[in-house]
Formats: sequence, C-alpha cells, structure tokens
Amino acid sequence: MSITSSHAAPGTLRFQLAEFWAYFSANRGALTGLLFVSAMLIIAVLAPLFAPHDPAIQNRAAFLIPPVWHAEGTWNYILGTDAVGRDILSRLIYGARYSLSVGALVVLLSMTVGIFLGLLAGYFRGWIETLITRVMDVVLSFPSLLLALGLVTVLSPGLTSAMIAIAVVQLPYFVRLTRAAVISEKDREYVTASRLAGAGHGRLMFNTLLPNCMAPLIVQATLSFSTAILDIAALGFLGMGVQPPTPEWGAMLANAREFMGSAYWVVTFPGLVILSTVLMINLMGDGLRDALDPKMKRS
Repeated sequence: MSITSSHAAPGTLRFQLAEFWAYFSANRGALTGLLFVSAMLIIAVLAPLFAPHDPAIQNRAAFLIPPVWHAEGTWNYILGTDAVGRDILSRLIYGARYSLSVGALVVLLSMTVGIFLGLLAGYFRGWIETLITRVMDVVLSFPSLLLALGLVTVLSPGLTSAMIAIAVVQLPYFVRLTRAAVISEKDREYVTASRLAGAGHGRLMFNTLLPNCMAPLIVQATLSFSTAILDIAALGFLGMGVQPPTPEWGAMLANAREFMGSAYWVVTFPGLVILSTVLMINLMGDGLRDALDPKMKRS
C-alpha cells in the first residue's frame, strides 16, 4: 500500500493522520468496530432519549413479557421484560453507560499507573526495575478473575471495589509494555541529544521518551477496554460488582439465570450485547495495531 498526499508533506501531523487513517480504514473489521463502538457511546450518553422506559420501574402487570415478535409480545416492550416487569431494552441502553464508563475508567487508571511504573523501571533500571517487575510477576501469577474476586472480597463488593480490582489485574500489561519500549528507546540519538541539552530525568521520561512509546500502549488500552468490560460483567454476574437494581449487563445475566429455560430473552439479549461489544472493540484494536505498528503495516 502506498500513501500519497498532494496537500501534506511527509513528517507533518496531517500526513501522519492521513497515513494512519489509510491503514486503519483498509481494515473493514476495524471500521465496523469503530462504527459500532461510536454508536454505543452515543446511545450511552443519550440513554434517556433512546430508552423507552425507566430502567428501574417495575410493572406488576408485565412480568416476563416476551419480545415483540412473539404472539404474546407488545411494541411497548420491544425486547420483552424481566421477572419483575422491567423493560429489557431500557436496561440494556442504560447498562451501556455503566459498562462503557467503568471500562474506560479502569483502563485510564491502570494505564496511568502502569505507564508511570514502566517509565521508572525502564529508565532507572537497577533495583527499581527489579522491584517493579517482581511485583508485576506476582500479579500475573494469579488467574485474573480469581485475583479480582479476591480483591473485591477484601475491599467489599461494589462498583468502586470492582474497578480497583480490575485495574490492578490490567496493570502488569501496561508496565511491561512501557518498560520494554523505554529500554529500546532510551539509548537513541534524540534521547542523548536531549540529555546533553540539559534535560532532567522528568523531562526525559515524560516529554522525550513517553510520546515515542505510546503506539503499543494505545493498542493495549483498546484491548484492555474489552477485557475490562468482560471482567466487570463477570463480577456483576457473580454478585461482586455492580449491585442490584443497577442496570448493568453482567448483573442482568445474574438475575436471569433461573429463567434460562422458560424465558430465553432475559439471558440472551444481555449476553449478545456483551459479546458484540467485546468483539467490536477487539476488531478496532486489531485495526489500531495495523495502523500504529510499523512492523504490521503492509507495503
């Protein structure tokens, strides 16, 4: 693939953005993922406009109404209702707010702390690197969901505890990526020139090295976003995350377990939403990897 532009010179920000978009848009799966995630974000932000009902209101006359395509269905509840008469479509729409916002906050937290620790380990090396990497090795030695469950149990079940636990689980990936990128970059000529020009340790780490290490971290953040959504849903399913009656996708699955055989819609639709969201985010992450990693770019 060749990148040509009559309006932007190579090396300029405009050219770099055009090159990035050319590689990213060549991946149809990534484009599909981007459109899907963008639509989900719009729906989450404007949930009161899209949701036909209040997600918490119970209707005693509408227990387990099937979706509209069933004979007993009604257009008033397009995807049916749950065991206490709450509209499933409205709960899925509001659930996008919790799942996407929690996933984003978890990634932001783990990425911020992970980059800081990775910069320290890769730049200073020595005992600092040994200490940080050994702690990360300990975290990685535990199964991720088991570790998250243990941390939530210690911190007490709830949304904040679930976010902290999942952020800790995601932390080693950002630390390792940042450390490896810093080690490969710190001996390059531009870093040496900045050091000779009098730049201090903080300026070298955050202004000189970090911008040149961001490409793999952006890809990892995208993939960690989908993992965080899955983990939040898993903790909610186990009753250790978001607590009822909050409309969160994993909690919706947990509340519907006993109706899997008699009312499939209360389980199927939350499961499909989780599956679709995670799949589309991963497709988008693949496109970002192709567009940002020079080794993955096709000629």
